[in-house]
Amino acid sequence: MINLRPVRGWLSWFSLRTWKKDVPAGLVLGIESVPDGLAQGLLAGVNPVFGLYGYVFGTIFGALATSSAFMTIQATGAMSVVVSDVTQVHGNSEDAHRALFTLTLLTGLIMLGLGIARLGWIVRWVPNAVLTGFVNAVAVNIVLGQLDNLTGYDSSGANRLLKALDSVIHLPGWSWPDVAVGVLTMIIIVATGRTRIGALGMVLAIVVGSAVAAVPGMKVHQLQDITDVPAGLPAPVLPDLGAVPALIVPAVALAFVGLVQGAAISRSVPNPDGSYPDPSGDFRGQGIANIATGLLQGMPVGGSMSATAIITNSGARSRIAQLVAGVTMIIVIVTLSGLVGYVAMPALAGLLIVVGVQTLKPHQVLMVWRTGAVQASVMAATFILTLVIPLQYAVLAGIAISIILHVAQQSNRVAVRRWSITDDGAIEETEPPATLGVDEVVVLRPYGSLFFASAGTFEDALPGIDPASHNSVVIITLRGKEDLGSTFINVITRYATRLADAGCLLKISGTSESVRRQLVSTRAISTLGPANVYAMTSTLTESTMAAKHDAAEWINGNIEPAAEESAEHGGGPGWFHDAVRWGKVHLLRRH
Repeated sequence: MINLRPVRGWLSWFSLRTWKKDVPAGLVLGIESVPDGLAQGLLAGVNPVFGLYGYVFGTIFGALATSSAFMTIQATGAMSVVVSDVTQVHGNSEDAHRALFTLTLLTGLIMLGLGIARLGWIVRWVPNAVLTGFVNAVAVNIVLGQLDNLTGYDSSGANRLLKALDSVIHLPGWSWPDVAVGVLTMIIIVATGRTRIGALGMVLAIVVGSAVAAVPGMKVHQLQDITDVPAGLPAPVLPDLGAVPALIVPAVALAFVGLVQGAAISRSVPNPDGSYPDPSGDFRGQGIANIATGLLQGMPVGGSMSATAIITNSGARSRIAQLVAGVTMIIVIVTLSGLVGYVAMPALAGLLIVVGVQTLKPHQVLMVWRTGAVQASVMAATFILTLVIPLQYAVLAGIAISIILHVAQQSNRVAVRRWSITDDGAIEETEPPATLGVDEVVVLRPYGSLFFASAGTFEDALPGIDPASHNSVVIITLRGKEDLGSTFINVITRYATRLADAGCLLKISGTSESVRRQLVSTRAISTLGPANVYAMTSTLTESTMAAKHDAAEWINGNIEPAAEESAEHGGGPGWFHDAVRWGKVHLLRRH
């Protein structure tokens, strides 16, 4: 049988009902994306036209490749800030341009590889504290990074904070016509943002600001002062393989930022049928969009929450809306390139400053701050690092912080409880004994992850062994554990050896097939003894009850020979003690 589902899916695009909603939504996004794409190129510190190309081809190829019907693939503020810290892509030379396109292509290959490997789950490793610190620092970076374009003053400094301080100190060096155009643009964007004009208010603000800048005598910086806007689409270019080693780190950072932002869209924006898209499928789609964009002279792109919100709020019903947006941008480039060159640079800066301020999430900062000292410290560290060091390294530092935080949290969540199991299967949990006694069975149940960092916490919670510990059995139930790790296996083999030296025994119950294979392959089972490892069954506590019964038999078997030896010697001083031990064993059998 031929599967016609994909064909039917494509044919459904041509529904008249869908087109009536998709075309207007696509026109809104396409028109708005022209100044926004130029602004993102400006924010990245590259030729603004490359930002516009990124918007065009990211939107089109993203619409064709992602699992999400509405995720719009465009340059994002966070990705643009990362690009702005990559020195190899700056300048008007051909080498710098090819380095930018190579960076885009590398970013796409990393995204595509992660998607093919179905690693959409990796974004779960980023805790909210890290993400909150990063997003808010990026917002501040966006604002600070546009002060030069807003004021017309060429500041100097090692990072954006120092450059902003230099701009403030040198107020007399500001171009006040530039400032006036930028402030006017910001006022129009804010004033129209809550009206029926909506996202088109950005376009209106850029048009008005640029018109004012064109007034004779204003001497405001314009886009045509820094680059020519071609009246056509770009030709494909090949990557610069020699630049690849220097671009690997920023490409990884860009892929990570884009995928995290895209994953937020995957989780929050359902497809038309109500289902939520596959994050790994969206990884692949973003990768394909970046590969195509890099070959067609565009800057790196990713899932854009703002563009997705614009197209969905405008009434889009399918992917057609994004294709219409891409075609709209192409028409503007081909027919209106001459006018695009008159766009005022401070107007684009004003647009970006408004976007940066709107990106700030003070309520999220307050929530993380109230969560506790650890979370607040992680957020603050990520925020400061993102401000003072190049963003590609700040992103990697954020990943490292998230991993360290995850390990620390998991290792502190390990708990060991003592189980007292009655004959009817009821379980009472208490604290484990501090030390192991004589002729007793102790059943222990660990909770939480048992990976390497947690194994030490687990070992500290085990009952101690002193000279008085003798003829006792410790049972550790591992039901539900599928992977122990070598560190944990070393812990239980060491403990088994210590117990054996004290005349005691360790048993393991509730082992899965994978755990048993680990014990066999590491030869830990030879230390434990095959008879002391009990396989998990479909009945809860069955293997633990079997281990407990055998433990009582083992203890009793050690006691009775001692009692007989005592009787042969006339029932000396040890006779009463042996009798008490014999009674304990039979009490254990009953309970």
